[in-house]
Amino acid sequence: MRRVLVVRLDGAGDVLLAGPAVRAVAAGSDVTMLCGPDGAAAARLLPGVTDVLTWASPWVLADPPPVRAVDLDRLVARLADWRFAEAVVLTSFHQSPLPTALVLRLAGVARITGASVDYPGSLLDVRLRPGEDLSEDIPEPERMTAIAAAAGYPVLDDGRLAVRPPPAVGDLVPDGRYVVVHPGAAAPARTWPAEHATRAAALLAAEGWRVVVTGGSGERGLTAAVAGSAGTDLGGRTDLAQLSGVLAGAAAVVVGNTGAAHLAAAVGTPVVSLFAPVVPAVRWAPYGVPHVLLGDQQARCRGSRARECPVPGHPCLASVTPETVVGAVAALAGAPLEVPA
Repeated sequence: MRRVLVVRLDGAGDVLLAGPAVRAVAAGSDVTMLCGPDGAAAARLLPGVTDVLTWASPWVLADPPPVRAVDLDRLVARLADWRFAEAVVLTSFHQSPLPTALVLRLAGVARITGASVDYPGSLLDVRLRPGEDLSEDIPEPERMTAIAAAAGYPVLDDGRLAVRPPPAVGDLVPDGRYVVVHPGAAAPARTWPAEHATRAAALLAAEGWRVVVTGGSGERGLTAAVAGSAGTDLGGRTDLAQLSGVLAGAAAVVVGNTGAAHLAAAVGTPVVSLFAPVVPAVRWAPYGVPHVLLGDQQARCRGSRARECPVPGHPCLASVTPETVVGAVAALAGAPLEVPA
């Protein structure tokens, strides 16, 4: 079977959004993914991925490493050893595939596909022109499936997000119906105020919901505060596969625009999306699942791609009350089966 490299050099959420495109390529090829360090675990969850390579890209990561000839030489040699028949470079609207394509060309990859506004010269064999061949305001999964289709790999299934079957997590979650609150995000500008998340968790518990609070190992203080005495604190206690199991069992997930939102969508769980408009919701809102989009999408920060909120008081998300979130959970998941006395 032909060996094809699919490239998505961002974090976990972006890699999860690439899932439908990856499955399209994998329908007729042996797929290896090249990811950033934060995306590797997500790539291993994607159906159709055989192998995963990692590269900390100086032209993609928010905290980029320096460009060093020795590192690029090692990457070129490593990719050359794999003898890929072709590569499909997946990017967002604000990214260029051309630096990656140059590395791939030096590694001997004979056929490369990508979407580029800029003239690619001999770096791309198949080029989609954003705004001409590729619509600009479409969800990220559809953008990436369009790139894969241009390479000759049309989507053959429903095109939704998906991951491999989650592991059993009964030892981590409470019995009965529960709601997940995931208060953290990779960028502070996309984070709901912690005091709001804490209040929402308390209100959900008062409504009769079992509340599970999730987060990474660096967020244990935040998750403990949000869980309080009524919730189950899983901060730092799950890897990505286990988190997929926790999210799969939830009635709904309360989360910002971060990887956990896309993981929830991949396991089919409804999402209360606390979405800061620093990037367009049309591109990065939870895809293919019922969701309620909260946050002022016309706030002054819209389209800025800021990682730190540029507007004092973080009004786009601070204006979303805990009561509003509880109402959104009810709209998506109904009521808990057990009502407090």
